[in-house]
Amino acid sequence: MSCRFVPSSVVAMLFVGAILWAPVAMSQERAPSPPADVAEKSSSVKPGINKDFLDPNLPVDEWVKRFEIESREVFAGRKEILEALALKEGMAVADIGCGTGLFLAPLSNSVGSNGRVFAVDISPKFVKHLIVRGEKESLKNVEVVLCTDRTTELKKECIDAALVCDTYHHFEYPAQTLKSLYDALRPGGTLVIVDFNRIEGKSRPWTIEHVRAGKEVFCEEIEQAGFKFVEEIPVEIFKENYLLKFRK
Repeated sequence: MSCRFVPSSVVAMLFVGAILWAPVAMSQERAPSPPADVAEKSSSVKPGINKDFLDPNLPVDEWVKRFEIESREVFAGRKEILEALALKEGMAVADIGCGTGLFLAPLSNSVGSNGRVFAVDISPKFVKHLIVRGEKESLKNVEVVLCTDRTTELKKECIDAALVCDTYHHFEYPAQTLKSLYDALRPGGTLVIVDFNRIEGKSRPWTIEHVRAGKEVFCEEIEQAGFKFVEEIPVEIFKENYLLKFRK
């Protein structure tokens, strides 16, 4: 199935009708490899998009206030986002672009003591914050990972699901990062993407300037990396965001 987006009214009707772990493989069937040239696209698609997060003086407390507030759509819709991942006891999940750790405890609780959570971020300051937060909240199944702008730094087939929440537009080298993420997922694994609708003449100026492309472009890039589009899941609270589900 390729990316076919159904009008919201139709979707609404259809919608109504460290660490101990024992990761659960989603499928024994081997998935096809992504295109061979996917890692060869080396040009930055948005130079400098992550410069603020790489700042050694990054004011983490200010970002906590910005990210973890009810007015932020993904904060208000976090229950629906977690449901889309369909996590079970013993699974391994990665939060790519974990930021300040909004989903850290919910993911940890969802996979249980026998599961594993990889909190992945490019910001050294966020990584330090995540380590401290995990210790304070006694999240013993969480492992914090410092990634790069081209790789998640996750081992091959180590996770059953991945969440990329308001972060895909920060992938400066999406082909390489997606290949790394594809390799990290086990066959049949789930990828959930939440990002901003970018629509000329409709989206606010911040979105037009900050987010490089719309849903259709992002979906096409993800499919080109070898993922199969499953569905767009409506979230009632979302006015600016959308949620897409893919499968390896």
